[in-house]
Amino acid sequence: MWTTWILLALLLFWAVGAYNRLIRLRSAAMQAFGALDAHMLRWMALLGEYEASRAAPADSEGAQGAARSAEQDDAHAALWAAATQLSASLAVARARPLDADAAAALSAAAQVLDTAWQTVVREAAQTSEGVAPPALAPWVQRREQVALQSDAARRQFNDAVLLYNHAVAQFPASLLAWLFGLKKGRTL
Repeated sequence: MWTTWILLALLLFWAVGAYNRLIRLRSAAMQAFGALDAHMLRWMALLGEYEASRAAPADSEGAQGAARSAEQDDAHAALWAAATQLSASLAVARARPLDADAAAALSAAAQVLDTAWQTVVREAAQTSEGVAPPALAPWVQRREQVALQSDAARRQFNDAVLLYNHAVAQFPASLLAWLFGLKKGRTL
């Protein structure tokens, strides 16, 4: 009789400890996403500043000012479409950072935006004899700084998600994860 009560008590204490560990690891992954979110917002703000600086000279130069090629205009339109896509994907991922579909959409949107930015830089270089024009150089440098910081935040998030996923997959903690609906997250 006493043995049964002792075993039940041990099982209960183990379950509480394992559940707390799973929740702690899940929380760590979500906090790591918060840091990544901040860096992605900085990238979006940088794009807003870039567009404001790009539009200002065109307005002051008049109709006969520096003519922008159709390719550059298309590249900038694609850049803003990609920025809009990233913003929408980021809003969804912010609500559910460990959701596999939200993470996949955010990862794809980030890749599309990076590709669109590289296209803008390449188009600008083609119109100015193979090098990025001096007006674009500070933006390229600032983007590289944000990218480095964002990559570090992404690695921290991915590491936290991998730890959480490992804990969710371990038996017998996997039974608790199933019981409480804790699912594996997706790395970015």
